[in-house]
Amino acid sequence: MKGRAGRGEFAYRKVYRYLEALIGQAACGGPCRLPSLRALSRRLRVSLATVQSAYSLLEEEGRVHCLPRSGYYVLITGSEQVPCWQAPVPARPLLERALLSHERRLARQRDRSAVPWEALGSARLRHALAERYTRSSSQYWRAEDVQLAPDVLTLLDTLLAALAMQGGTVLVHSPCCWQVLRALARAGMSVLEVPLDARGNLDLRALAGLLGSEPVRMLVMPSCLGMPEGRLICAHYQQQLALMLELHPVWLLENDLDSELCYNGPPPARLRDWVDPRRLLVMGALEAAVGAEAPYAYVLGLDAALPKAFAERGFRLAPLRLQALAHMLAKGDIETQLVELRTNLQARMQSLASALGSQFAQRAVVEIPQGGQMLWVRFAQPLAWDVIAAALAGSALHALPGERFSSQGRFKQYMALVWLGDNPSELQQAVERLAQALEQRCGRHVRVPS
Repeated sequence: MKGRAGRGEFAYRKVYRYLEALIGQAACGGPCRLPSLRALSRRLRVSLATVQSAYSLLEEEGRVHCLPRSGYYVLITGSEQVPCWQAPVPARPLLERALLSHERRLARQRDRSAVPWEALGSARLRHALAERYTRSSSQYWRAEDVQLAPDVLTLLDTLLAALAMQGGTVLVHSPCCWQVLRALARAGMSVLEVPLDARGNLDLRALAGLLGSEPVRMLVMPSCLGMPEGRLICAHYQQQLALMLELHPVWLLENDLDSELCYNGPPPARLRDWVDPRRLLVMGALEAAVGAEAPYAYVLGLDAALPKAFAERGFRLAPLRLQALAHMLAKGDIETQLVELRTNLQARMQSLASALGSQFAQRAVVEIPQGGQMLWVRFAQPLAWDVIAAALAGSALHALPGERFSSQGRFKQYMALVWLGDNPSELQQAVERLAQALEQRCGRHVRVPS
């Protein structure tokens, strides 16, 4: 356990991550009962209070529940009883080291603060995020307009409940972020997917038809970067979409999770710049920029129901980490490191695309992304994921099923590839194993249709 955790990480976060892995196994059909406090304390060599803190956080997030005299159990909804997987997050060593350094410095100052530490951390991060999203005197946010949550799924669950969206109809850009789809399924929402046109842009005609014929309550759209394909949405389409929304009073949830990873930097215009702010919600997360040490998600919105709903949930967020993140945002540390991060991500994607092109030739279509950490790849046939998982086990190349980016199970011939390694020879070996596995299952003479 100690060998896997980052230096300076709080002990309860180590236990929290260990329990997350057990919860993932339960979602895949494993046992639903979790270890007792004492058993986990002995196993991980931490105090009972540390284990209790991790369990309490998971309980408040609605992921576990405690039965008196029985123990802790995983809460699994019907939508979660599917093969589980998590999109891997590349390490951000420079930013993570800076974050932990600020956190240790703040810990030394803790006893001298007269303000409750928990409230101080949340207030400072909300203020820093509001400043970061403010564009002008007419496009601005306040700290009270920003709500925080432990992660994206928990944030979406709380947001949808606050707006009484459960069971309603929602439109999503397709393919869609898997975290959004999972949260919508948990809320029992009817999900309608807006396809792309022949040029790979949002099909505005199909969107207009759905807005006019269906009882749509919310539209979920990328801010500027559609994932997993990694394609930028141009300002023309953003403006056309804004004009449509003037005729249909629906909520717009702008997905800003990956905008920071545009290789040439985020474009000057975002979807939110063209729409009515009273019907606008902007969702983002710090994990994409900072790494796994900052899993916190946030939403910006003007509706009065949001602060009340998030306050009632009473999320227990690590106050020192919140303050450290706020300091990094205010000082520009994150912006500085993002420049290098984007360059490295683009080079990584180019290396991966080159290796795939050399190995698969005409058997796969690789879409070179304009941002993000994924490479969206199309094959001629549906893919056998048991074979793929076995071929890539233990490597730094991760394959995510394309159908997970659709509520209707579309994109069965696609996979999203993430390369977390640094060694070109190891990448080539992983791609060769992937090709051999697909050839053994599907035959050698498969061709991609035009």
